[in-house]
Amino acid sequence: MLLEQINRPADLKRLSLTELEELAGEIRQFLIEKLSVTGGHLAPNLGVVELTIALHTMFHSPYDKLIFDVGHQAYVHKILTGRKDKFDTLRKYKGLCGFIKRSESEHDVWEAGHSSTSLSAAMGMAMARDLKGEHNKVVAIIGDGALTGGMALEAMNHIGHEKKNITVILNDNEMSIAPNVGALHNYLSKIRSDRHYLKAKEEVEYLLKKIPAIGGTLAKTAEKLKDSLKYFVLNGVWFEELGFTYIGPVDGHNLQVLMDTLKQAEKVAGPVLIHVVTTKGKGYKPAENDSHTWHGLGPYKMESGQVLKSSGPPMYTQVFGDTLIELGEKDSRVVAVTPAMPGGSGLLKFAKQFPSRMIDVGIAEQHAATLCAGLASEGLKPVFAVYSTFLQRAYDQVVHDICRPKLNVTFAIDRSGFVGPDGETHQGVYDISFLRTIPNMVLMMPKDEKELRDMMQTALEYNDGPIAYRYPRINGTGAPIDEAPKAIPLGTWETVREGDYAAVLAVGPMVQVAEEAAAQLAQEGIELRVVNARFIKPLDEAYLLQLAKESMPVITMEEGSIQGGYGSAVLEFYAEKRIVGLQVELMGIQDYFVEHGSVPEQREEVGLTAHHLITEVKKLVPRKVLRAKV
Repeated sequence: MLLEQINRPADLKRLSLTELEELAGEIRQFLIEKLSVTGGHLAPNLGVVELTIALHTMFHSPYDKLIFDVGHQAYVHKILTGRKDKFDTLRKYKGLCGFIKRSESEHDVWEAGHSSTSLSAAMGMAMARDLKGEHNKVVAIIGDGALTGGMALEAMNHIGHEKKNITVILNDNEMSIAPNVGALHNYLSKIRSDRHYLKAKEEVEYLLKKIPAIGGTLAKTAEKLKDSLKYFVLNGVWFEELGFTYIGPVDGHNLQVLMDTLKQAEKVAGPVLIHVVTTKGKGYKPAENDSHTWHGLGPYKMESGQVLKSSGPPMYTQVFGDTLIELGEKDSRVVAVTPAMPGGSGLLKFAKQFPSRMIDVGIAEQHAATLCAGLASEGLKPVFAVYSTFLQRAYDQVVHDICRPKLNVTFAIDRSGFVGPDGETHQGVYDISFLRTIPNMVLMMPKDEKELRDMMQTALEYNDGPIAYRYPRINGTGAPIDEAPKAIPLGTWETVREGDYAAVLAVGPMVQVAEEAAAQLAQEGIELRVVNARFIKPLDEAYLLQLAKESMPVITMEEGSIQGGYGSAVLEFYAEKRIVGLQVELMGIQDYFVEHGSVPEQREEVGLTAHHLITEVKKLVPRKVLRAKV
């Protein structure tokens, strides 16, 4: 086995082309076997096996900087840089991260869980290199889907202007997570398919090589002839106009061609873009045939390709998608908007039923948010379905374009709270903090899937500005969802368990955790009141004042950042009302990034479990001793 001999990139340089091709096959088999147990991003990595081998063969990592845009395409990179023996721990608690992580290896020079950042990072590293007088290469590997992100286009504009020596590898597999959309995608498709252009380009380049090297006017004329051919055959040679030397399209599964192309690029001064065409899921038929499903998934049966799914109630995402169809049938103003996540956000069935009311903007969260503002300004009811971690990228648009003019946009915030194996770059634990501080925003979170449906109805009926409901990446509780959804009175909480010892104000899935703790405490004679704090903003002020009058100790519980979170809002309320002498304890996520693992492991780490709550309750001063000043 050649793979057993590869422990660092330098080991590749002694292998022949035939051996490198054999190694590619071994790596594919390795990935298929390992990920069948751990789950992970299979299809993206099967598509970049030869490309990653070529990069590590031709360059000298970590002296040369290989910058992967979104680490889910970097498993092969991890294998070639000494981490293959840890793949059994991939995405597991305290194990190998599913994304690039600087603390894991000196070869991981850039961390990215969100797309479209690699070109800006490459520009920064290239400028630093030049300022320090160094001579290393800087190479950014970016997918065609990520290239639709505004940040990538901003970076291309800057790189082309400054003419820095940077190599950009455009990994074109016609996919991000879902099939790509937009004018740039269509442009790349035209380049891939225009055989007349490719043949003519090869012929002219062959003729130019025959011209004697006499320089001067003839050389300039030859270059003009070459450029004119591009304009004649293919309209808008966009990359070249931005200042890049364009090379391609190149077969991304032909090692010899890839390495020859990288050699060619080294001879070019200034920024070079190599257009590499790959097949997502290459070498494994189930992944090739359905690269959308196989982009990122859990364990599967390797031989049959059957994905192993857990049984139980539907996930919140599915409930959201099904309910949105119900709302769309009742109200033609409902429009769904997603930034390249129609499948992950549960919108595929909605798209099939209402194709004209389903808008996928590509990886462009900022544009999606302001697009929703435009739709709302014209009387429609846009629902922006977005992962919590990706909504971070549209913060300015939420503030400036939606909340400030008080436009009626609905935010369906998926993956709120812990996300398990995807880890720290994807944890949805900051949206409470960054949304609740914005004027005009309403923010909710359901305790179960029935309440999610009710919140969706609430949002549909709400007409006084932006409104958001957030929900986790877990299965529901099994609550009945066969009844029609009903709106919830704005800013009201509910008591789900009576008690007079203390009150736990729980948000979302923490309600079930609090109920579990209350049941155990009841066996010891301690009656804990459990409150479903379903409105994070506005707070149920009447409920909070009543707790103060009762001198009831309060514990807030949220699967989110304590800093600026829901518990902070409760403390701010009591401070504003000058209520003193009341015990208020906050349970949530402390000021650090929580890494990958299972959701139960992550909750255990930060102390958001029933036994941690029981410990906190027993630390409280008994209510009869307290006298709050109201």
